[in-house]
Amino acid sequence: MSSPIPTPAITFTHISKQFSKNPVLKDINFHITPGRVHALLGRNGAGKSTLLSILLGLLSADSGSVTIHGEELSREKLRTIGASINGPAFYGHLSARNNLRVHTSLLGLDPSEADRALETVGLGSVGKKKAAAFSTGMKARLALAQAILGDPEILVLDEPQNGLDPQAIAQLRELLRAWAASGGTVLVSSHQLGEVAHLADDVTVLADGKVMYSGTLHGLVPEGNLRDLEAEFFRLTSSGGQNV
Repeated sequence: MSSPIPTPAITFTHISKQFSKNPVLKDINFHITPGRVHALLGRNGAGKSTLLSILLGLLSADSGSVTIHGEELSREKLRTIGASINGPAFYGHLSARNNLRVHTSLLGLDPSEADRALETVGLGSVGKKKAAAFSTGMKARLALAQAILGDPEILVLDEPQNGLDPQAIAQLRELLRAWAASGGTVLVSSHQLGEVAHLADDVTVLADGKVMYSGTLHGLVPEGNLRDLEAEFFRLTSSGGQNV
């Protein structure tokens, strides 16, 4: 007997959005499978940030719906998502630990959860350091620590590799792959196609506010190499690209 198809962790159905009569998202339809890393790809202006903002309840769609594990998007369902989008934002005068404790308090978590998150992202030794003194890479790690507070079922990360050195990128990849392997779901927006080729199970490519491809990475590039991924990405996001 075949295994039952799992309920998608996230489903976008007929999502459309415009600003000042300028369409940004045009009838977006795709889903994200639990236990996998899903990369959202697209050139600047493709609509990635707008779509993530709608997912997180920061923007309202003009039409369409978002469901989380088969249920309509709500404040309760949003509590199952840990997110970092639009760049890290912290209180510079507070330590890394106290920045996270602000969020543990808001989420009703034990303050010790801040230390667990810092250890997970490799910042355990600098918890007392003020966020203002952090490098770009350390701030990226702190943003990830904030996202994983409370061990959420779904991680939504916008360009999490930005500012990280090669070793830190490899460590991030290992963390996200392990998160998915444990049954969690990861949605990552990224411009770094080389890292996507190593990280993602599935990809969705947006261009001009439309889904040009959504499916497995292997289905898009059977050999899984960077050169093929770049070629397909440029083909799909050029003016002559075709939906797949």
